[in-house]
Amino acid sequence: MDLKIKKTIFIVDDNDVNLSTAAQALSKQYRVFTLPSAAAMFELLNNVVPNLILLDILMPEMDGFEAMRLLKSNDRYSDIPVIFLTGRNDAATEAHGFEIGALDFISKPFSEPVLLNRIKTHLEIEELIHERTAMLLQRTEKLQRLQNSMVSILATMVENRDKYTGRHIERTTKYIKILLEAMLKRWIYSDEISHWYFEDVITTTRLHDIGGIVIGNEAGLLNLETVISSARLHDIGKITITDLILNKPDKLTAEEYELMKTHASEGEKIIDSIIADSGDEVFLKNAKLFAGYHHERWDGTGYPHGLKAREIPLQGRIMAVVDVYDALISDRSYKKAFTHEEAVEIIKESRGSHFDPEIVDVFLEISGLFREA
Repeated sequence: MDLKIKKTIFIVDDNDVNLSTAAQALSKQYRVFTLPSAAAMFELLNNVVPNLILLDILMPEMDGFEAMRLLKSNDRYSDIPVIFLTGRNDAATEAHGFEIGALDFISKPFSEPVLLNRIKTHLEIEELIHERTAMLLQRTEKLQRLQNSMVSILATMVENRDKYTGRHIERTTKYIKILLEAMLKRWIYSDEISHWYFEDVITTTRLHDIGGIVIGNEAGLLNLETVISSARLHDIGKITITDLILNKPDKLTAEEYELMKTHASEGEKIIDSIIADSGDEVFLKNAKLFAGYHHERWDGTGYPHGLKAREIPLQGRIMAVVDVYDALISDRSYKKAFTHEEAVEIIKESRGSHFDPEIVDVFLEISGLFREA
């Protein structure tokens, strides 16, 4: 007894003969729904999501091209493969159909063997795409766990050396996540942030087009978590600072402070070395920017590069707010911790001088989440 679940196909055509012919050809192998209009298709889509849609082009009220545009504009339906059924076989029609997302065209009148073979081929391709995508996502998750483990070990090494900044990395990682999510929600630098974790995602159309594999938003979201994790390396350059300075119980002298400041540029160099050895530029490039630019200032008086305003990479401008907030609310050998309210006020006063004004505005809106983190 064959217990394999049949794949579901919608046949959408305003011609009863075409519906009957197609249904007769397909119903033995597939679960078939015959629909006389695009409107009927969208009504059924509320309850049933098919594996494939056979869609007529020339229909009254809403033609196939308009129905396709609506399908592709809806995240729930946009991945459903669509094959156009048409009596038109001119090049312009086919070009437009492929442009808006058609999988293929089947000319009417069609024969049963041709219809079955074309559909079987395309469904097998779609199944292969899903299998390969699932495998690739599993590998991506495994790689991410390995990368995060490496970051955790390196960050712990740094934090264990600096006895005056206990749990600084853990706290700033929480703050980065809070601030980034708030910025994305408010569309503040959202396009730039999205490029941090989407530019390495493979985005192809269909396997038969260029032999690629489709990866959806899941991979991108996983990479956002990796970006957040990479911020844990922002102080990795402190490995190069002598313990006599790093753990000095008193305020640093001017000369010692200049040496301490080198941790930003040294952090860049360390991460550059890891990139050169591992070849993993995508994963570490954000870490490098967090490390090398989190002491730059909006007015250009920061270090090590003396950049100003948007010359400073966004990673550094975000990390600056987070890093200073945590430094303010923490005890140091040379100062007592400020209260949350005092730290927020100091950051507010430094809007446009030390910090990016737009990032500060977001921080002020959600600063209560920092206190709760």
